[in-house]
Amino acid sequence: MDINTKVLKKNAFRVTKERYKTAARIRVPGGHLDAKYLDVIRQTAELYGNGTVHLTTRQGFEIPGIAMDKIAEVNAMLQPIIEGLNISQVSLGSGYPAAGTRNVSACIGSKVCPFGNYDTSAFAQRIEQVIFPNDYHVKIALTGCPNDCIKSRMQDYGIIGMNEPQYDAYRCVGCQSCVTNCKKRAAGALKFENFKVVRDNEKCIGCGECVIKCPTSAWTRSSTKLYQLVIMGRTGKKNPRIAQPFIRWIDEASIIKILKNTYAYIDQFIDKEAPGGKEHVGYIVDRTGYPVFKEWILKDIILNPEAQVAESTNW
Repeated sequence: MDINTKVLKKNAFRVTKERYKTAARIRVPGGHLDAKYLDVIRQTAELYGNGTVHLTTRQGFEIPGIAMDKIAEVNAMLQPIIEGLNISQVSLGSGYPAAGTRNVSACIGSKVCPFGNYDTSAFAQRIEQVIFPNDYHVKIALTGCPNDCIKSRMQDYGIIGMNEPQYDAYRCVGCQSCVTNCKKRAAGALKFENFKVVRDNEKCIGCGECVIKCPTSAWTRSSTKLYQLVIMGRTGKKNPRIAQPFIRWIDEASIIKILKNTYAYIDQFIDKEAPGGKEHVGYIVDRTGYPVFKEWILKDIILNPEAQVAESTNW
């Protein structure tokens, strides 16, 4: 059987150790899907695969043991999932392209978690529509708060929910629950002075712990959705590292524009001789340096007034 492995992988199928067998990849933007699609995955695994399913670290599914001459049938069977999750396609019934940019993963977010500052899955879906399909190697993850359950600091871009807490001094009874909790569990940004709570704006990480702990609702969440964007974390063989802060208190519209600019930056500076024509964006940043990266990434973007851009970074 003559197999073009490059085409195979671009159609979201994996090259496996089993001869003439492949594994279908199904990405789930934001990690959220209706339960009915699990039946489609089960049926596909039992009919075309070996009856098993692997849950990936990027919140997707892999169905192994599929005969390579059954790829078209599998694509047709998975079409309801692709449409239901609004996954970007090139053409109807052809599966979907997935060669470089990885599934946008997310923690469960504010719909379920009391610590979540925003709807992570919904934001992930909006990012999906902007960045796919794309061959460039970029990883993005969203987390609702600085607890970072999704491990966004191990991604090229981590989008961390922030919220500037609003303080109503007239509701405050001086119990200091917020101050104690901030000191023990957060950033130590609060202190008690003259029978009222004072917040240090520079220390505050926008986690919302004070809102959760306040018994009188003296602290409330702002209606404005803002985020911290951390950049260029990675695992892998070469220099694994934790992502570093790039912009604090940035809005969604600016993040979307930054992600769009990322692909233009990669296109300009990617190593054309990289194996398979691919190079991880983090290695490109290492080569060009942070100032050049920042110049390209922020090109033609007017950031919201609250945004604070890091002057430098050090991995």
